[in-house]
Amino acid sequence: GFSRQMVEILQEHGVPFSTFDVFSDEEVRQGLKAFSNWPTYPQLYVRGELVGGLDIVKELVASGELDTICPKGQKLEDRLKSLINKAPVMLFMKGNKQVTVDYETFDILEDEEVRQGLKSFSNWPTYPQLYVKGELVGGLDIVKELKESGELLPVLKGEN
Repeated sequence: GFSRQMVEILQEHGVPFSTFDVFSDEEVRQGLKAFSNWPTYPQLYVRGELVGGLDIVKELVASGELDTICPKGQKLEDRLKSLINKAPVMLFMKGNKQVTVDYETFDILEDEEVRQGLKSFSNWPTYPQLYVKGELVGGLDIVKELKESGELLPVLKGEN
């Protein structure tokens, strides 16, 4: 319950974070208590420094200090721009790529904010969405048309 509350607080405040299940490694579970001199979980660290447990975080929320201590996530538009430019060819799709080729993918089923935000950002309502050098090429129908016309490879190489 305490860990769930901590996660909810961090999510409500837009704090990007990662987690580690201390039940998965007893050595880490006990070692971190000694290392931090903090006997309970959850323990929140920011930039490698212990902030504290749930009670401390709740106090920081009440005082407004949590937002000054914790880094904020990227704005959605900045995040989308970063994602579409992650590789020269970037495909947003449902699931992960099955073959190794020179392109990147992003599983839109894993991030609802990106899934919905990219539809607005690109003004393209469906997936998959193919980007080359940060520019939307289109969806599956467009890619099929480009393949049939022999234009797909030059488009993927950014030669158009």
